[in-house]
Amino acid sequence: MSQALSYALPGIPYGCTFALVAIGLVLSYQSTGVFNFAFGAQAYVAAVAYAQLASHGVPRALSGVLAILVLSPLLGVLIDRLIFSRIPTGNVAAKTIAALGLMVGLPALVTILVGPGDISSPPSLLFDVNTVIFHVAGTPVDGVQLSTVVVTILVLIALTTTLRHSVFGLEMRAAVESPRLLRLHGVSSRRVTTLAWATSSTLAGLAGVLLAPRYATVSIDNYTVLLVAAIAGAAIAGLESPVIAAVASVGIGVAMGLTTGYAPAGSVWSTGLLSAIPFVLLLGLLAFHPKLRRLGSSEDPLASVDPPPTPILPPERSVMLTSSLRYIGPAVLVLMVISMLTWVSSTWVFVITGGLGLSLVFMSITLTTGAAGQVSLCQATFAGVGAFTAGQLATHQGVPVMTGAIAGGIAAAGAGLVAALPALRLRGLALSLSTLTIALLADAIAFPTAWIGGPPTGLTVPRPMLGSISFATESTRAYFLLVVMVVAVTGFFVRRLLRGTTGRGLAASRQSPLAAAGIGFSPSLTRMVVFALSAAIAGVGGAMYGSLLQVVSPGDFTYVDSLLFVVIVVTVGARTVAGAIEAGVAFAVLTQLLSFLPNRASPSSIVALLFAIGSFTYASHPEGVVERIRRSASSAVDRVLTATGVSASHHSIEEAVR
Repeated sequence: MSQALSYALPGIPYGCTFALVAIGLVLSYQSTGVFNFAFGAQAYVAAVAYAQLASHGVPRALSGVLAILVLSPLLGVLIDRLIFSRIPTGNVAAKTIAALGLMVGLPALVTILVGPGDISSPPSLLFDVNTVIFHVAGTPVDGVQLSTVVVTILVLIALTTTLRHSVFGLEMRAAVESPRLLRLHGVSSRRVTTLAWATSSTLAGLAGVLLAPRYATVSIDNYTVLLVAAIAGAAIAGLESPVIAAVASVGIGVAMGLTTGYAPAGSVWSTGLLSAIPFVLLLGLLAFHPKLRRLGSSEDPLASVDPPPTPILPPERSVMLTSSLRYIGPAVLVLMVISMLTWVSSTWVFVITGGLGLSLVFMSITLTTGAAGQVSLCQATFAGVGAFTAGQLATHQGVPVMTGAIAGGIAAAGAGLVAALPALRLRGLALSLSTLTIALLADAIAFPTAWIGGPPTGLTVPRPMLGSISFATESTRAYFLLVVMVVAVTGFFVRRLLRGTTGRGLAASRQSPLAAAGIGFSPSLTRMVVFALSAAIAGVGGAMYGSLLQVVSPGDFTYVDSLLFVVIVVTVGARTVAGAIEAGVAFAVLTQLLSFLPNRASPSSIVALLFAIGSFTYASHPEGVVERIRRSASSAVDRVLTATGVSASHHSIEEAVR
């Protein structure tokens, strides 16, 4: 009993930090209707600010005040005013994409400002971490643990009292149900949501500062575990009761402490189980908790007064411009291929080939997000399944790499079907949480095992040979041509799928699932098929990309990559095959160009931040930034052609025919 208590007690303070974020999640969701994926990133920002201020000689009390009570609420207000207040209440996909952009962009911004090096752990806010206050059944309780528990209890009492027994609490609950009804009663819903954002962000900052001294360095990975555990705690409460969310979060912390104590030390199952407890719990809750399956759905009684979204229609083009584009596009593609095979340097051939390999993974996002309207956050996981399958078969069984790539696609399709099982009951935000949980589980348990992810030095994925033709040349030109052919075939298949019955059914289901089901279209069956196909495409893309690298490891296919991939594709264009290809090439080229900057400038973080900012435009331009620019340029050229009399519009031709 005393041994179990010694394992469980240290989990209580961790559970209290989870509780602070869980309370913030409940508070923000109940008052703003936004499920903020970026809470962990906000906690990380506050922790870094506190650590940096303390390292420069600022007293820790003042550092804590600035990080928790100044920076954190200011960040919350800015996020609300600049991003979420501009998104319509019922646009769940845009809210999710914006939150993911913040989840990717905030850590990238911190790295740019602070530098790419490790950030040393700061001193504790109230007491020294090595100071033991008292013992419980022989287990020491230090000042940091005690202060974390006390602060959490005080915060919970204050917030519960405010929400239940004050006018402000009533206004906050009314704001999420219907901001318009609240305004009809003469209350400023903007003021209420702003205060809610400031309060919840303060809680995230407080959790970040309290947790930071517990680790050797301040790392975003620690705050991802914090976020998922807090989500699980909030999910147990149905995102309604801060008290239940806090108690559940403490229980999760205790369970993680017991797992750490009893699991074999140093094994992957020890660290994996430690991280996996909240993930498995969250996955089960999403599948079986009825309220969580409706996450993100608007219950505003005045929602019907909103006008329908403006349809995205292709721009009208003159006959001359339309005919020219039919020949210009293929001509540019042929010229690019010839250039890559002749005079372009080997470095850039490698870069472009990598971008084309990633574009296969991005096409899977075109199916899930662009066509089906669902945000899947485990596409990099499927790519990893394909790469590791091809590598294991080639290394240990002597299977040709291209055959292994096909097998990897099949294995990834199986993983996609597994991911689709909870998706049968979920949509929107709940589906995004479910797929994120699957990605985190793969990172924590599956990929680190040697029989999947290979040895610590990496898993070899050789370049292929087709008969007597070897693609393992040093210049990568031959392999570039092979990847181009695979991309062309896959792109043709996806394009036909999107333009066929399946694509039209997905578009109808995206607009109105009930109406689509009423005309005989099965959204559940189609969702399973789409998940399996998208996972298979991502698996083949991962195998081709891994063969380019020739050595892959679990670090090449993490949940962070899944988040970044979604952000990149929706920024460039998630609804077309061309958008996926352009996204892959643009990401590869931009990363290579910025690599010439000094390392202290954090080139990879700049790339992530740029695409994160671009994702904020998804609500107003779901077709993507590049597609918007292309259409604007096409319209401008068409106006010039029409003004100069070079061509006539198709309307004019129709009039002449009549």
